[in-house]
Amino acid sequence: MGKVLVIGCGGVASVAIQKCAMNSEVFDEICIASRTVSKCDALKEKLKGKSKAKITTAQVDADKVTDLVELIRKVQPDVVLNLALPYQDLAIMDACLETGVHYVDTANYEPEDTAKFEYKWQWAYREKYEKAGITALLGSGFDPGVTSVFSAYALKHYFDEIHYIDILDCNGGDHGYPFATNFNPEINIREVSAKGSYWEDGHWVETEPMEIKREYDFPEVGMKDMYLLHHEEIESLALNIPGIKRIRFFMTFGQSYLTHLKCLENVGMTSIEPILYEGREIVPLQFLKAVLPDPSTLGPRTKGKTNIGCIFIGKKDGKEKTLYIYNTCDHQECYKEVGSQAVAYTTGVPAMIGAMLVMNGTWQKPGVYNMEEFDPDPFMDALNKWGLPWKICENPQLVD
Repeated sequence: MGKVLVIGCGGVASVAIQKCAMNSEVFDEICIASRTVSKCDALKEKLKGKSKAKITTAQVDADKVTDLVELIRKVQPDVVLNLALPYQDLAIMDACLETGVHYVDTANYEPEDTAKFEYKWQWAYREKYEKAGITALLGSGFDPGVTSVFSAYALKHYFDEIHYIDILDCNGGDHGYPFATNFNPEINIREVSAKGSYWEDGHWVETEPMEIKREYDFPEVGMKDMYLLHHEEIESLALNIPGIKRIRFFMTFGQSYLTHLKCLENVGMTSIEPILYEGREIVPLQFLKAVLPDPSTLGPRTKGKTNIGCIFIGKKDGKEKTLYIYNTCDHQECYKEVGSQAVAYTTGVPAMIGAMLVMNGTWQKPGVYNMEEFDPDPFMDALNKWGLPWKICENPQLVD
């Protein structure tokens, strides 16, 4: 039994907090902290009488290490679960270091002024966390997160060595808007409009944005167009999966989304360079975020399923072997359970599981770690228990 401090109260945080509340045997105390304390209070009110966990709220500016340290000292949590923005990862890691508290997040650090996300900034904390005797678990969402655990599980139980991994992220849901993003628009659009890249033969191969397109027939969803993107788990899997020759990441997008995005790009609305407007500086992408539908409001109107998983090609007992591990998640079922669409659900559930495994000591060792560096079995069991059951296909359709 222990106490978790959750920083952030957006769509993913709402799911993770509700799942922590359902899991009150592990999380008997939950403190929800955000810049907008009214959001935290509203969620606390929603959970009234539904959980044995004691729930408190607090206001915090996650950009300020001193404020975070003060809050952590006051709350005295066993684990800090960072569900704020990726730009705030390092401030929260610094605060955990200063207070000697375990740290868990779902997305790697990204500097606000350059749309570049990689692990080097957080990996630089390895020695400090080792010396402090605390654990930092990076990327405990779905991708990164579950996809990394799927990789470790495949290696442990099905392969002697894995040579190729294709990570496929399909959202077959329809929210009815001409254009909206399923998670934070600023992060989503930065990700999609950046150059793509994949790992092959020990180095990165860079591609133009959306240059590489494939079609895939996803179980329970159907045929979809998917595009190669850069994604952070490629970087850690390339280091931690022995014998790997190539890792690619694909995400599905509908034509309407891409047409709108191209148009917005062409007129400069996706830019992160500040411009002067009526005497004040604004960042076009941040303004665009303000006029787009809030992802947390998409739940009631989104129908369909997500399918996220990994296709592995490798060797077992000297013979070539292929395997596909995936999860499908129904948007409307998620909404019924926690009032959220499946994109937030598939990230929020693994965030709770990661925090649980660190808190109860199952995944606890001093230092900074990615998901695939721990024993995958307890996490895989917890996915089945907490709403993200996975399936295995032994002879999948491969991506060329």
